[in-house]
Amino acid sequence: MTLLSIIFFLIVTFGFGSAISFFTKESEDFLERILMRFGIGLGLMLTFGYLLNLLRIPLDWKIFLLISIAILIARVFIDHKKKQLFNVKINFNLYTVIMLVLFTITLYMYAGGAFNYPYLEDDDSWSHALGVKYVAVEKTIFFGQNSPFHYIDPYPPAYDLLIGVIHQTNDSVYWSLKFFNALIISLSVVFFFFFAKVFFNSSKKALYSTFALFAIPAFLSHFIWAIALTMPLFFVSFYAVEKIRHDKRWWIVAALIIMPTITSSPTHSTYFGLFFIIYFIARTLVERRLLIYEFLAGLSSLVLAVILWWTPMAFTHTLRGVADILGPKGGTGALSIGGTGDRVYTLADFLCHSGTPCYNGVNMVNNPIGIGVTISILTVVGIIYLVWRYKNMFKKENYYILVTLLWFVFAFYAVNAAKFPVKLSPFRAWMLLVIPLSLLAGEAINFINSFVKSLINSFTRNNLLKISVPLLVLVLIALGIVIGSFIPKYKVNTANWPPGAFWTSNEEIGGYVWFKDNIPTNSRAFTFSNNAMIIAFDKFTCHWCPDVREFQREGVTQPPEEIYSWLKENQYEYFIVDGQTVQKFGANETNTMLSGLTSNFSLQPVFQNNGIIIFKI
Repeated sequence: MTLLSIIFFLIVTFGFGSAISFFTKESEDFLERILMRFGIGLGLMLTFGYLLNLLRIPLDWKIFLLISIAILIARVFIDHKKKQLFNVKINFNLYTVIMLVLFTITLYMYAGGAFNYPYLEDDDSWSHALGVKYVAVEKTIFFGQNSPFHYIDPYPPAYDLLIGVIHQTNDSVYWSLKFFNALIISLSVVFFFFFAKVFFNSSKKALYSTFALFAIPAFLSHFIWAIALTMPLFFVSFYAVEKIRHDKRWWIVAALIIMPTITSSPTHSTYFGLFFIIYFIARTLVERRLLIYEFLAGLSSLVLAVILWWTPMAFTHTLRGVADILGPKGGTGALSIGGTGDRVYTLADFLCHSGTPCYNGVNMVNNPIGIGVTISILTVVGIIYLVWRYKNMFKKENYYILVTLLWFVFAFYAVNAAKFPVKLSPFRAWMLLVIPLSLLAGEAINFINSFVKSLINSFTRNNLLKISVPLLVLVLIALGIVIGSFIPKYKVNTANWPPGAFWTSNEEIGGYVWFKDNIPTNSRAFTFSNNAMIIAFDKFTCHWCPDVREFQREGVTQPPEEIYSWLKENQYEYFIVDGQTVQKFGANETNTMLSGLTSNFSLQPVFQNNGIIIFKI
């Protein structure tokens, strides 16, 4: 089933991505054309999902698959009619092949780290498990008022939409979240490379920048949260915007991809909008013209987001209700939104040098910090080099210089804004700072490489030295990046992460892990405490059903006969009493309920320790 889910994901994203070939000019580079169809298809699939949901058509995996196959068949038919079906020029760019190696290493690191322990991590992932199961079963991202989900309705639901549809093709929420989260994050490497390629108009600079992004500890971890989807969409969106320069019709593609980008996570969807505004203003200044099609792309995506998601949310919850649910946390207003990990950072936090926690693999799991000494130096070199070229900054083809510098200034402030009145979750801005940092590092590496080549050419005619010396310099830079940045990143992402702050004991965790490994998948289980563990460990309870939620609140006080009768009537096979139940209702209430059930009915414990009892009904 897991292999079928991977095949489903690849077919659907590639199928939807192939739709752009009907009306836009794609890259002539074979690998770029093929690989970016997956990224574009990811965005188009999500926009299509929002549309289906608005029309009250079930978010069923079969619909997505049939549409994608229909697109592929139409593409084959048209190519055959034009006699272009087998007339495909396959060219392999060495820089792209090296990038794919970086992607493979990233996926190995993230997936390996994610499956390194038998539970989900922290708190967000357990909440996403509930939302994913709801989408998979009910085939909608609407719920209504009094939603029991943190990340659906009115929270922008793109992440749970995607994983929920994929989960319909397998029987494991646990595996779906861990594997596809790792895959989607890893695809950021691919999509960033092609964005940087069209941004710089250079595959070489793109590879240098991608190597920096690949290595920097602060660029994402395998943490399961909505931002894991926002970042790859971030790069696909800007890739589509960049392609407008070559074919104006790309504005339609850009609008359809930006739409899910700005409805995937409140903070980073907002940050994307700010990055887009900076990009738009910088290019307008450099090119001395209004970017009509880029403006259309941004405006149209905003209109689509309002139509497909925010208008239904306003009707359901009212604008005030949406603002109250998604509004500022940890701040004092719309311009001061804090985050749970905000603090003032020092130079050591950025350098991640030997002796710092970052270098030794101790970091935040949701948004790690740290850049590394080598990349920090390269960033400074890149800034100096671009500022030194200020006379070229306002040439039309060099707009990327001003965009990159302004992105850096903005993102650097965003990371360090904890002590300032205007801020937006500063600790979450680290991954955004990595974007201009990587572009600046790529520019610096390219400059150093060109400078060394020029220097060697002026001193010797020996061809071996002309090749080997610049190559040696690149190897030394790469070694510095690996030692100073990637190794600390690898340590963090392959370590054992904590399972969350809500657990009451290690025995409770161990009991649920036993439950996951020894009880059949999709068995119906009930607990008076936390449904997230049941669903995340691939068993089932209807977390969103009103009768279940009502019974969880008050059922523990009912007579044993009514509790047992309710469990039987609702076809529950297992009943769980854990430390969280005791914490919720108190030891006396819990023991009274347990005593009544065990003395009057044939409830047999199949597992028991100091933190949990699992009964077979």
